[in-house]
Amino acid sequence: MDSVGLIDQDKDYSLTVGFQGVKGSFSEEALIQHFGYGVDMVNVEEFEDIFIELKNNNIDYGVLPIENSSTGGISEVYDLLNKYEFYIVGEEYVKVNHHLMAIDGSSIEDIKEVYSHSQAFSQCSEFLNGHTNWKLIPYHNTAKSAEHVKKSNKKYMAAIGSIRASKLYGLKILKYNINTNNYNSTRFVIISKHMRQDKDCNKISAVLSLEHRAGSLYNALRAFAKNDINLLKIESRPIKDRPWQYIFYIDFEGNLSNENAHTAVELVKESCLNFRLIGSYTKSEVEKIE
Repeated sequence: MDSVGLIDQDKDYSLTVGFQGVKGSFSEEALIQHFGYGVDMVNVEEFEDIFIELKNNNIDYGVLPIENSSTGGISEVYDLLNKYEFYIVGEEYVKVNHHLMAIDGSSIEDIKEVYSHSQAFSQCSEFLNGHTNWKLIPYHNTAKSAEHVKKSNKKYMAAIGSIRASKLYGLKILKYNINTNNYNSTRFVIISKHMRQDKDCNKISAVLSLEHRAGSLYNALRAFAKNDINLLKIESRPIKDRPWQYIFYIDFEGNLSNENAHTAVELVKESCLNFRLIGSYTKSEVEKIE
């Protein structure tokens, strides 16, 4: 659990943390992995509901998936981070193994409809391509899909989700490990209304926009190389009211109190039209999930 800088020991009440989905979802697993069981958990239906609950002070933190090792960034979450201007204060990687599940008495030969999140369908594309007669129906998330299949109680319906979801909702596994990539994992971020900065922070996230001209991105990012800063990720998203122009989300190593990181940030700011820090936190190690 990476709770350094997150839990205020002076508080006389438990933290309230929100996640999208229902019990058995990978988001809930990321929440437990990060905070443990000693917090109040609030589940919501949509990603944006997390931001709304945080804005209204109904939760202290939110947990959201932001990218998958097989299918890439989750664009909606990136857009919401920019819209609400909250901060990333932590991250967790969760190993994602998908399984095909249905009610007792059902078999693969019975299946006609499969419910899951669209990301899960993408992550299981190789297996699903072998069953072109199945109707794939996108649903809120993997655990909600399992719940729906259980409540419907139809032998021709199946869900794609985790073993934990199958146990929680009383479904049997028809086929284990159907994800195409055996090293499939999802990165989750912990968001807060308040920026985190302490000695244990070693990763920084920011969002920036640039002039629409040749070399602008290079001029902005070269500050990292000049200051020996490791750039970890760059993700582009379209600017809605400016066709074919983009904002960029960047992750890089460092602590804002470190001279190299501070200098790099100041130099990048000079090259940008807009620049905003959206996170300072402790990097989670991918290796621990493999």
